[in-house]
Amino acid sequence: MKSLTTAPNLPAPPRPTQAPASSATGRERIASLLQRHGAFAVLVALVLVSTFVFPSFGTLDNAQNVAVQASFIAVVALGMTLVIITGGIDLSVGSVFALGGVLAAWASQYGFWAALLLPLVVCGAIGTLNGLLIARAGMAPFIVTLATLLGARGLLLALTHEGATTYLVPRDSAFAELGQGTLGGFGYPVLVALALFAVGGVVLQRTSFGQSLFAVGGSADAATLMGLPVARTRVLVYLLSGLLAGFAGALNAARLSSGVTIIGSGMELDAIAAVVIGGTLLTGGAGSVSGTLWGVLLLAVIQNLINQIGSLNSSYQSVVSGGFLIVVVVAQRYLARARRT
Repeated sequence: MKSLTTAPNLPAPPRPTQAPASSATGRERIASLLQRHGAFAVLVALVLVSTFVFPSFGTLDNAQNVAVQASFIAVVALGMTLVIITGGIDLSVGSVFALGGVLAAWASQYGFWAALLLPLVVCGAIGTLNGLLIARAGMAPFIVTLATLLGARGLLLALTHEGATTYLVPRDSAFAELGQGTLGGFGYPVLVALALFAVGGVVLQRTSFGQSLFAVGGSADAATLMGLPVARTRVLVYLLSGLLAGFAGALNAARLSSGVTIIGSGMELDAIAAVVIGGTLLTGGAGSVSGTLWGVLLLAVIQNLINQIGSLNSSYQSVVSGGFLIVVVVAQRYLARARRT
């Protein structure tokens, strides 16, 4: 009987060192934190420095003023965040915002609910049209929303007789109170905007619909293979964008007690800038509503600081916003590359 021989004890293969993996994970975490919370860090630093440089900046009255001014663009930017996360864009929100204000001011003579519901119905219909043409007809978001930008502005001019007619909101109405009332020192528009952002954060992070937005923005083809309703998701985000833009316009009309026809021009660019500065990728698939809120506040603080300086006009706000946008886009590309490596 042959004896069994045992294999010689060979040294175990060396384990791969864990240092590169941990260091890569550390880089990924830092890049992710900077991408998500960079706007908040810049905002905090800017507020602290400005409080020491400008004594009137850190007052409660100034904080309330900044918050109210930022609340309207914040509501618009919230809808824009959802659209951009899916990889789309909505250029019509500025005109829809102005149209919502005119419709609300005209309908305020018939009561609170008429003033609130009419702009929601009309502006929601415009958003739905955007979504259907983009998701069902396969048209480019840039072209579709540019067309509805012009259409909404044209409808506004038709309703106001080329801007010659300004509809007023009754000052003693409940609708005017919605825009001018205060609670705890802050206006109702601020509280409404914060409530909407809270709801938006929950929807985006805690619901299947919110996760579908990230999936569609990451890869529409992969989302389709997963069985997600890609077309329906896109229609819904453009519907929400139209609703929020119209609602923000109604709030602004209640605040000003009139449907101003010359507002809203360029608001779509401000909303996109705030969203991108807040860390949402223009390519879609990543973003947060909290980042958008910090981006909106950062732009509002910059505008307020320009007013504090006094020797600069408001045009410089566009220059600074453009500079911020360029820096953020470059930083996002660098951070995305760092996370991949």
